[in-house]
Amino acid sequence: MTTMIGAHPVITARWPIDPSLPALIFIHGAALSKGLWQYQVADLSDAANTIALDLPGHGASIGKGYDAVAGYADAVLDLMGHIPCKETILCGLSMGGAIALEILIRRPDAAVAAVLMNTGARLKVLPLIFETIEKDFHQYLELTAQFSLGPDSDRKRIIPLLSAMTTGDPQIALDDFRACNSFDVMNELHRIQAPVLVITGEKDIITPPKYGQFLNANIAGSRILSVPGAGHLSPIEQSQLVSKAIREFLSARR
Repeated sequence: MTTMIGAHPVITARWPIDPSLPALIFIHGAALSKGLWQYQVADLSDAANTIALDLPGHGASIGKGYDAVAGYADAVLDLMGHIPCKETILCGLSMGGAIALEILIRRPDAAVAAVLMNTGARLKVLPLIFETIEKDFHQYLELTAQFSLGPDSDRKRIIPLLSAMTTGDPQIALDDFRACNSFDVMNELHRIQAPVLVITGEKDIITPPKYGQFLNANIAGSRILSVPGAGHLSPIEQSQLVSKAIREFLSARR
């Protein structure tokens, strides 16, 4: 169902929230929205309060976005303050993973675990992306569909989903990619104390598997999993495999 938690539009499979279960908060990537996580919100609802939010300026969220990851991290922390659960687990993809990293480093008491998916400690953006957004936003949208998916992914099913969850505001997209471009916590990963599962897409060319491998090598006690055949949007490309991996990670904590 779609509802509001504080000022944040979310989708959740359980309402009201069950305080006896952990909150599993899903954070979407740049220029996307909460629909990215629709399968996981449903699939994992028996194991946690599954909550996917629209970041400020995205989807159904009113207001402006940010051009720094820290601003979005503040928004997620605000959401967490409205959720009456003793434990919170973060799950973020790409820019969403950067937001999760920011929270894990800045506020180590805020989350008991995290899933970092198709993301990195540094997210440099090609200048061509900025140029394309500014000159021809429609072309940017076409390129997103072209480069975000693995070669064998079901484009006929996924592209309509991608279109529905992608922002139509070029400024939001620009600011998101500026946030990614300035993000760099490569020298701060040793500060992360929570258990972490790193998930990479085998065919991801936007954040190649080496990004996740670096996270795994530099976050103490983390584990890593590659999703076969998946590109950058593995939660909708290989939804069952992703949900299974997250479920096993949650179960291992008990």
